[in-house]
Amino acid sequence: MVRDTPIRHLDAHHDRFGLNAPFRIARGVKTAADVVTVTVREGAQVGRGEGVPYARYGETIESALTELADIRPLVEAGAGRADIAAAMRAGAARNALDAALWDLEARLAGSSVAALAGIAEPAPVASAITITIDTPSAMAARAARLARVPLLKIKVDREGAAEQLAAVRAVAPALRLIVDPNESWTIDTLRDLHDRLVAHRVDLLEQPLPADRDQDLADFASAIPICADEALHTRADLPALAGRYDYVNIKLDKTGGLTEALALATAAREQGFGLMVGCMVCSSLGIAPALPIAREAAFVDLDGPLWLAEDRAGGVRDHDGMLHPPAPGFWGGP
Repeated sequence: MVRDTPIRHLDAHHDRFGLNAPFRIARGVKTAADVVTVTVREGAQVGRGEGVPYARYGETIESALTELADIRPLVEAGAGRADIAAAMRAGAARNALDAALWDLEARLAGSSVAALAGIAEPAPVASAITITIDTPSAMAARAARLARVPLLKIKVDREGAAEQLAAVRAVAPALRLIVDPNESWTIDTLRDLHDRLVAHRVDLLEQPLPADRDQDLADFASAIPICADEALHTRADLPALAGRYDYVNIKLDKTGGLTEALALATAAREQGFGLMVGCMVCSSLGIAPALPIAREAAFVDLDGPLWLAEDRAGGVRDHDGMLHPPAPGFWGGP
């Protein structure tokens, strides 16, 4: 219900988390995670959320803060998640606000987000550990140190992908493996590398081509399942992906929050897609809202906080590739 008299207070600000190592992908390198943190206070209860504005989607910290300033009167008048979904575009700003409203709703109800959504409570989940682009020998050295994890994800580019993949697989012969070129390949690159992907038993190939070239996948018969990442944001994108992708990567910063992510997951399953749940490089506050749907996914890639030199207190914990939920009260309930 939207009221004339303010019943809430919304705050949004920029937080920066330094990384413990450079995060290199085909699109560039980052050394810090820049996020927008949102709090919504109602009475004695405070809900929190986080979003990561992404330049690939035309977002900046400044643009996200502007979006949140524009929506503030509606939120402070009592707008709910459905209201902000109608008023805001899907993206990082809406994700941060949607998460804060879920958190607040759970705290006001003395319940949990999972209970309110009618889904299973978060539990430890096998999450990919990412190896970013480096020399083949450096990538192999990192893979060797991760021999006990169940799932690796390696970032590759166009020129060195074959060598990078071979080097990692040589030292990690038994691990499940996701390969992510981050849109850097062409269909010819995919054709050239396809047999090597099969030989190295790659479990999933994530967004090999630019999203605006994914029509090239329609006539390509891949023996490796292909997952849409940059090509997928919300349910509206699903029909165009049929016949091109086997899986979809649900990221809350793309869907505009858990509310749409839950609906997207249901629609994707109904339309025959497998599920992956992913993230940006972020703190545990950005990961916690994704955990309720991670249990339903065949592939989980939520290691963003593991790249931070210092995470938010009480956040997620990793043990040999098993990601454990945050401490009670961190997000999603009292």
